Amino acid sequence: MKRPIGITLISYIYIFGIATLIATTFFFDQIASNIEFVEKLGLPNFPEELFRVVIAIATLIIIYGYMNLKPWGFWLMILYCISFGAISYLIILSYNKQLFIGNFVWSSIVLVYSLAVHKKFFNKNETRNIKFAR
Repeated sequence: MKRPIGITLISYIYIFGIATLIATTFFFDQIASNIEFVEKLGLPNFPEELFRVVIAIATLIIIYGYMNLKPWGFWLMILYCISFGAISYLIILSYNKQLFIGNFVWSSIVLVYSLAVHKKFFNKNETRNIKFAR
């Protein structure tokens, strides 16, 4: 069976977000300094650049499992959406940053959609591996 178009779309949007995160981390230091994720999460002594790279790698692993319709990819995506949605919501309340409203809404959309198509992740016939072009 084919992977649902929503899962493909969500995955590609996350991959684009990872590329943007890496680009702003290494090439646009001024943008990275203004956002300060680590400080907002209560980790002021943790290096901002390292945190962004760790988040990017973790997200790539989650997206790999999500795109391949693996059950562990589903559960990690659910956990990711709940945690980043909650963090974004708390930042909206604490810092009154409108930038994070979109993050909260996106996490909610991905969470609801993932729960709606959850059977695709637990059907042995539909679990698949990504074939990369050579």
